[in-house]
Amino acid sequence: MPLVKDPTNPASTVTTQTNPRGIPVAPFIDNVSDYVSSRDDVEPTLRRFQEMISKYQFMEVNAQRRGQGLREKIPDIRKTLEMVRFLVLRKESNTEADLETNFELNDTLYARASISPADAEEVYLWLGANVMLAYPLGEAESMLDEKLSGAELSLKNCEEDLEFLREQITTLEVATARVYNWDVVQRRKDKAEGKGDDEKRPGGA
Repeated sequence: MPLVKDPTNPASTVTTQTNPRGIPVAPFIDNVSDYVSSRDDVEPTLRRFQEMISKYQFMEVNAQRRGQGLREKIPDIRKTLEMVRFLVLRKESNTEADLETNFELNDTLYARASISPADAEEVYLWLGANVMLAYPLGEAESMLDEKLSGAELSLKNCEEDLEFLREQITTLEVATARVYNWDVVQRRKDKAEGKGDDEKRPGGA
């Protein structure tokens, strides 16, 4: 894993690991005193942890949106690729018969079409932003295959990032609870020591 500076402790020179997309690993607090030396450090430490949780949650939302977009996009790419491969096979078979098909005019209206082999030498592909380009069948197949592989890899990375982010959020929530509990214990100790001093003074007078 790559290394970056510890985001929860800006003054620290210790580096922390990241996942392959550069998301830092949240610190696992085994010993609270490594992060908090006095009660004055508690509030800044808790604030840093909360800031990190907010950042992880922001990244989690973005990863969820990317994943949802890819899940909608991948079936369309796969369907288009299958159609292009079908046309490639027809071309390679040297058939002279026209291709009878239906094409969509809008969501509920289709038209019947007859496509001759001579007209199936290239396809028009939407590239987004109202842009359509013509591609020879071979180039279209290669491009769509590459796009499909890239989209599937991106989806896999999104799912890995989501799992990773949830783990980091949980780790920071546990760290927050440990620092808070440490502060509660210290507060009780301080209070107990204060009472002890008060009790000794009257007895020693």
